[in-house]
Amino acid sequence: MLTLVTEEISIMEIIHVSAECYPMAKAGGLGDVVGALPKYQNELGHVAKVVMPMYRTKFLYQNEWELVHEGGQALGSEWFKYSVIKEKTNKLGFDLYLVDINGKLDRERIYGYEDDTERFIAFQLAVCDWIGRWQHRPDVIHCHDHHTGLIPFMARHAYAFRYQLGNVPTVFTIHNGEYQGQFGWDKYYYLPAYDTWNWGLLDWNDAINPMASAIKCAWKVTTVSPSYMDELKHSANGLQNLFEYEKGKCQGIINGIDTEVWNPQTDGFIAKNYDTEAVTPGKEKNKKELAAQFGLDPEKPLITFIGRLVGEKAADLLPDAISQSIYQYQGKANFLILGSGEPEIEHQLDAMKNRFKGYFNAYIGYNEGLSHLLYAGSDFLLMPSRVEPCGLNQLYALRYGTVPVVRNIGGLKDTVVDFGDQGGFGIKMEQSSVGDIAYSVGRAIDLYSNKRDLYAAMRGRMMTIDHGWDMSAKQYLQVYESLQPKQ
Repeated sequence: MLTLVTEEISIMEIIHVSAECYPMAKAGGLGDVVGALPKYQNELGHVAKVVMPMYRTKFLYQNEWELVHEGGQALGSEWFKYSVIKEKTNKLGFDLYLVDINGKLDRERIYGYEDDTERFIAFQLAVCDWIGRWQHRPDVIHCHDHHTGLIPFMARHAYAFRYQLGNVPTVFTIHNGEYQGQFGWDKYYYLPAYDTWNWGLLDWNDAINPMASAIKCAWKVTTVSPSYMDELKHSANGLQNLFEYEKGKCQGIINGIDTEVWNPQTDGFIAKNYDTEAVTPGKEKNKKELAAQFGLDPEKPLITFIGRLVGEKAADLLPDAISQSIYQYQGKANFLILGSGEPEIEHQLDAMKNRFKGYFNAYIGYNEGLSHLLYAGSDFLLMPSRVEPCGLNQLYALRYGTVPVVRNIGGLKDTVVDFGDQGGFGIKMEQSSVGDIAYSVGRAIDLYSNKRDLYAAMRGRMMTIDHGWDMSAKQYLQVYESLQPKQ
């Protein structure tokens, strides 16, 4: 164990294992969280590191790396070699390690391949093998989402790893319980050998389910907001009973945001920097920039959506909800969408560009710089999600003085207060429906047009709310400290 006891602090070594980490690779909020939490844990005096697959991304080729380990493992009847490289300069504020397996992890995309099951099992095997060979064991292995969900089982029960890792505490964080990584028992031979009477720790509904296995085997299970933890006991894509059974070791911790990256005073992506004293002229300048780029009217309230165009985010409702809102409120608001996802939704939004020219536009794809400009230049951010474990977008919006228009669910429920309530600074809807979205748009237009003093006060208030990682990082450290090594 690396634990060093001083008069002030017990220093822990934490290994975060994840499929994503911004800026190396990101598909959603998972990448943002793993790209920030370790940095803030290090700033609190601990040693946090990240291990992830070595995808072939720009970040890989733009930075310098050193080889730190080479090894091999069996994936069924196949023996594969792996290597581990480390980013040399610690530019992210933590050590970043990449695991490379030729033919498995050397891809441009993170997910979406037919052999994803084999890819991520191989990754987890390599991680366990490598960490098991360290001279000093880490104090905690913190696994994120189902792509790393087999590590708690492997560390505790696989013959190859249990002697070295069986007493190392594991924490499993669920960023999205909808995706569980399950696969058939016909692929059981990909797993390392274990006592077969432990097969139930892998099984859920007659399939091997990495997320279910992690919930059973990890020493502690967390989700990315308290309300989402409560919701999982009632709606968890089939795992409801398991969450209820294991609730004693489950805890919800709200995500933070990297306030150094998301800072309107210093953000290099936006047209004009601003703070709470200059929020009105600052946002007006950024809004004019967006209006010029996308053919919109800067005098009207700008309502945006940023994110994945999938049913989970209720993006399938956007075409009808926006169309209805434009007709119902006689074009008194503009709409702008940034995102990608299901082809049918992309097609519908693309088709709306000409139909509602001057009132609506969309950028189909991923654009980090544009997302920053949207937060800075928008008046309202729309998040009508059917499922939202935590949500980071509403936290970014608050930081930039953009009023979040959200469904009252998950992390949105925990972080947004409706302006109709005392001290409120957002707009909340109870259901993900076209009618609820259109009604909320009407409230936004009325707030912008007829309640200017209240609107200005809300913007000033929301920008002062602290959603940085400091508090969340401390909560995770408390979780780690509660896990005493088992003898």
